[in-house]
Amino acid sequence: MVSRACTYQMPTGRPCRATPLRESAFCFWHAPETAEEAAEARRLGGLHRRKKKTVASVYDFHGLRTVEAHQALLETAATETLALENTISRNRVLAQIVAAGAKLLEVGELEERLRTLEALVRERRAEGDERDAFGGF
Repeated sequence: MVSRACTYQMPTGRPCRATPLRESAFCFWHAPETAEEAAEARRLGGLHRRKKKTVASVYDFHGLRTVEAHQALLETAATETLALENTISRNRVLAQIVAAGAKLLEVGELEERLRTLEALVRERRAEGDERDAFGGF
């Protein structure tokens, strides 16, 4: 089966290579009949990226790759939630934030304990200790 590709040539001279629309030589982004829709999609995509960057900057949010990053986001959510009117729904959200925070503290503590144990094992191996790293247990 031969796959078709958009016939648009990029300014660099390379072909677009996207799948063309049915009965068209061009893809959605380059077909003259979808130019307005494509322009609106580009505009909305740009707005979304700017909004995402602005919100991340306002809240000093850099992702959720560490326990500390999760804790920081929970703290922000708690602060923002505390500022809301005192309702049953608000209090439920606060309870969920507290539960998630407690779990994160537990995970953070276990992570630290594991790091300590791993460092101890590396240290004993470096010293050439033949015994089990945990004292022979």
